[in-house]
Amino acid sequence: MPLLPLAQLCLPPSATLHETLARLDATAQGIVLVTDAQGRLLRTVTDGDLRRAALAGTPPTAPLSALPMPHAPHTVSLQASQRDVLALMDAQRIDHVPVVDAAGRAVDLVTRRELSQRVYLSSPHLGDEEVALVQEAFSSNWIAPLGPHVDAFERELAASVGVQHAAATSSGTAALHLGLRLLGVGPGDVVLCSSLTFVASANPIKQLGATPVFIDSEPQSWNMSPQALAAALAALQAEGIRPKAAVVVNLYGQSAEMDAILPLLEQYGVPMLEDAAESLGASYNGRASGSFGRLAVFSFNGNKIITTSGGGMLVGNDAALIEHARKLSTQAREPARHYEHVEDGYNYRLSNVLAGIGRGQLRVLEQRVQSRRAVFAQYRDALGTVPGLRWMAEPDGHHSTRWLSAFVLEGGDAQTRRDALLDFLERHNVEARPVWKPMHLQPLYAGCRYFAHTTDQDVSRALFEGGICLPSGSNMSAAQRARVCELVARGLGVATRSAA
Repeated sequence: MPLLPLAQLCLPPSATLHETLARLDATAQGIVLVTDAQGRLLRTVTDGDLRRAALAGTPPTAPLSALPMPHAPHTVSLQASQRDVLALMDAQRIDHVPVVDAAGRAVDLVTRRELSQRVYLSSPHLGDEEVALVQEAFSSNWIAPLGPHVDAFERELAASVGVQHAAATSSGTAALHLGLRLLGVGPGDVVLCSSLTFVASANPIKQLGATPVFIDSEPQSWNMSPQALAAALAALQAEGIRPKAAVVVNLYGQSAEMDAILPLLEQYGVPMLEDAAESLGASYNGRASGSFGRLAVFSFNGNKIITTSGGGMLVGNDAALIEHARKLSTQAREPARHYEHVEDGYNYRLSNVLAGIGRGQLRVLEQRVQSRRAVFAQYRDALGTVPGLRWMAEPDGHHSTRWLSAFVLEGGDAQTRRDALLDFLERHNVEARPVWKPMHLQPLYAGCRYFAHTTDQDVSRALFEGGICLPSGSNMSAAQRARVCELVARGLGVATRSAA
């Protein structure tokens, strides 16, 4: 059922019962809000209230103020959570809860129907191909780690990305850890890393005993700023430091500016580990995301554009590196009859069953990309005229998957409005999240060096303070997408009033 502007659900106390019944019929929400001239909520009126009035002989021309009001309206504040709303509904046996601000003005209405229909940020999207391939794994008894599906998944993923070799791992984080180790990262080394990312991009650096140096984003693609990277490389060189590697993240399904970043890294002799965990299916100047780095990683976590429920892949064109990755990921066992170990390894390989899921998912990758881009396009078209809202751009040469549809609110009170909108959406059972909190702002990495886009412009901080990721799943229905659009538009109005 379409959402309505709150004003259509409001009537003054002078409205007649007949007018109220007509409004109930027109809005089909089962409730109207009686408000005074300042918008303060006086009471609620439902179909049941009108039926009881008719049975009591109240004429249809009587005003709403003539109705008995046995108690004050049941409401929640703007700070109320979805759990608070549901608890009130259950306690009072009601299906509608108005939300009021500090002045008692009605600013929102939550219905029980909404709370039974959650919209997720990015839920898995599975089909028939995956079922058939998993069944094949069971039928052949290849359910343990490794097997024919793993080998095939590696070949097919490498071909899809346009690289020569791939090693399937238990997670994207495991692939990152392996990649950094294969590039020689160890205690005392310095590794450059995008600041605007999930913590998994940085943690393996720390876990290998190296020190991360974080690089800001640039305003257009939101990915690593070539300007900040150049400043970092020059400053470190002046101190006699050559970074061991650079983890360049492709954020929210969009590649970094590789034509500017790669020459800089090559100039200073720094190999790139491309963190393409979020960008499988994207391209930059016609070349697939994940094909630019000396090594690159993908993630198949449950929320990614394709999923194996949990899994990852390390890819590259150096056969020796990828073969070494396979060895390290199976406890670094030597090719001997007995269990022989010369170096330490990990239990990082993907299972044959999960690889079967991945093969089925890979076959519909392009459809998943098209679906997510369509979700973004609908959001942008519906909300494009909202002032102070800037969508994550798709610069020339980029083809983004729009893994997550993201925008940033601009202005001095951006973070307050962001939080108010997130609270509003969660109250209506819609999952949305802030943009990643940059690594240089994380307590875990307090004290680490950081190079901003310019001396007076911390781009990633501003994106975090005002940034929001909306539900973006390729399996969202048209009704869900429309509902999110309507709620965001309504919620931004509430957020602006609450921040005032």
